[in-house]
Amino acid sequence: MLNQRLQQKLLQKLAPQQIQMIKLLEIPTMQIEERIKKELEENPALEEGAEYEEMTDETEMEEREEEKDRDSEEFTLDDYIDDDDIPDYRLQAKNTSRDDDRKNEIPFSAGYSFHEYLLSQLGFRELTDKQRILGEYIIGNIDEDGYLRRELANIVDDLAFLQNMETTEKELEDTLKIIQDLEPAGVGARTLQESLCFQIERKDMAQPSVQLAHVILKSCFDEFSKRHYDKITVRLDVSENELKKAIGEILKLNPKPGGIYSDPFSKSSQAIIPDFILDLTEDGFELHLNSRNMPELRLSPVYSDMLQEYGKDRNRKKDMKEAVLFVRQKIDAAKWFIDAVKQRQSTLLLAMSAVLEYQKEYFIDGDETKLRPMILKDVADMTGLDISTVSRVANSKFIQTHFGILPLKYFFSEGLQTDTGEEVSTREIKRILQDCVYNETKRKPLTDERLTEILQEKGYQIARRTVAKYREQLNIPVARLRKEI
Repeated sequence: MLNQRLQQKLLQKLAPQQIQMIKLLEIPTMQIEERIKKELEENPALEEGAEYEEMTDETEMEEREEEKDRDSEEFTLDDYIDDDDIPDYRLQAKNTSRDDDRKNEIPFSAGYSFHEYLLSQLGFRELTDKQRILGEYIIGNIDEDGYLRRELANIVDDLAFLQNMETTEKELEDTLKIIQDLEPAGVGARTLQESLCFQIERKDMAQPSVQLAHVILKSCFDEFSKRHYDKITVRLDVSENELKKAIGEILKLNPKPGGIYSDPFSKSSQAIIPDFILDLTEDGFELHLNSRNMPELRLSPVYSDMLQEYGKDRNRKKDMKEAVLFVRQKIDAAKWFIDAVKQRQSTLLLAMSAVLEYQKEYFIDGDETKLRPMILKDVADMTGLDISTVSRVANSKFIQTHFGILPLKYFFSEGLQTDTGEEVSTREIKRILQDCVYNETKRKPLTDERLTEILQEKGYQIARRTVAKYREQLNIPVARLRKEI
């Protein structure tokens, strides 16, 4: 049995301009410049430059404004559009400086591609055609850290199915040994132990400390990785001083041999460009957006004139219908984009100004202990912005201060109360943990229980599991793994 009934629902739909602004808000300075260039290329109604900058004659400008007023009274685009003939652009949601110098860019490494480096070395080796193909395929399976983590048996299958090439694990092993002889030392290893062994074998094995390091890596790697140094001294019958020198040799090795070569197209090789510039002057703070090469945007006068010309000719309505729709689409899209960019700029400044006000004491000298606990809701309450909007502002954005460039996420942290009821930033707790670990006796490192006691003695109400969580976030190993001799 079918029943008909009426039901009211409240739905929230975002306008195309709102969607566009949200998308623009998420991206940092470098990408917004690229996004603007793309829009300029795709929309001829959008141009660079201040609005009507060509009009230096004030009288000419006034006459043009008067002409616009007259035309708007005589003509509307609705005259050419039927109610049911809604252009596609209305139904589509597009999901798509003051300091223009190099000090605003902090470049990271932009070295030679790691895999290209290996292939270039392989090219100098005397190999058969088959060995060269096998070598290139093996190098293609080496990860960015320099390890071959794929089993040779699987590579045999890959070559059979993908390259129609028959080979054996023995042939692959022989070719792999050639690759493991390339630079950097340790490349092509299957495990950390194997990589470290390859590296130590290239050192001066005549030195007693290097010899002992090689034995430790070969025979006592498990004890070494767990810092059970007393077991190593007993097993190998060596003194603590001899063991210390050997471990010193091991610590000079690189656990990620491929990491010293960076891909120029990787994220680590890109420049960090701050989205905000904060200057501390005698009169206080000056905050502004890093506009760099971001152009001013305006509507094309040519397209505006074109639209007015269409309005004057009332005898060719039907013939001009498609042209009018096209022009109006481009002009509306340009207006939307200009407004979205302006709203993005104002929203960014509004949110960052609130962060600056909230963390004013910290921004004076960058003293981390002066950072107040702050969450997204605090900024949202100060600005009237939605929490999701504040989150988009904080994501992937950086600010340049007189003490360095920092990500906006750095200023957000939860709070923790002391025994006196004072609220402090968890960042301060982490700083104390770092100091405790740095100053601890390495022969007997501080356990999580002892770190908890130290913090509680300082007046911080904190549980051991919270200390463990913060320690892990700081990438500090457990006490057993921090032990040294």
